[in-house]
Amino acid sequence: MLKAVDIHKRYNQLEVLKGVSLEIQKGEIVSIVGSSGAGKSTLLHILGTLDSSDRGECFLNGQAFHQLRDKRLAAFRNKHIGFVFQFHHLLPEFSALENVCIPGWLAGYRKKDVENEAKRLLDTLGLSHRLENKPHELSGGEQQRVAVARALINKPDIVFADEPTGNLDSHNAKELHDLFLDLRKQFNQTFLIVTHNAQLAEMSDRILRMSDGLIMEN
Repeated sequence: MLKAVDIHKRYNQLEVLKGVSLEIQKGEIVSIVGSSGAGKSTLLHILGTLDSSDRGECFLNGQAFHQLRDKRLAAFRNKHIGFVFQFHHLLPEFSALENVCIPGWLAGYRKKDVENEAKRLLDTLGLSHRLENKPHELSGGEQQRVAVARALINKPDIVFADEPTGNLDSHNAKELHDLFLDLRKQFNQTFLIVTHNAQLAEMSDRILRMSDGLIMEN
């Protein structure tokens, strides 16, 4: 489903990615692990269209998205890709429900349909009683669940998670691990996760180990 071929990235004199290739199948949970500076987050951001490579090709369901630019790239990202970050990046002035709805509204879907889907997701994630709460009124684990619901609102082909448990205590981290497994079971959702959390990595179908800008195991 997701395919990257010979991805290179350099920042000034620092070569961060040195020819990375990988394939992710539909419904897989794949983790990328490695020491800080190995290139994990840079690779994730390129695959998620948040950054561009200097060389290489990226495909999602056969679409060569490395060739897209500006509005077409933004529309592709919003429709096909979901993101969960270490810091939740929820908009503080909006409720949990509104934060989840925003990608759907940006995609141009009917407001009521988006709201109904957001409520369904938040209910699935155990947050039906928190719809009108703003981020500062939610716990860290609850904020991360809202971020997961937001990532899923447009039914993306793949969710990219960059250190999703890095800001959570062990209890909430365990709950998020279980949530990813549940979402794969319920929706056949695909995840690519960058993590330092050994437990999160171990529950994945595959672990890709990065070192010095290359994948050492695939």
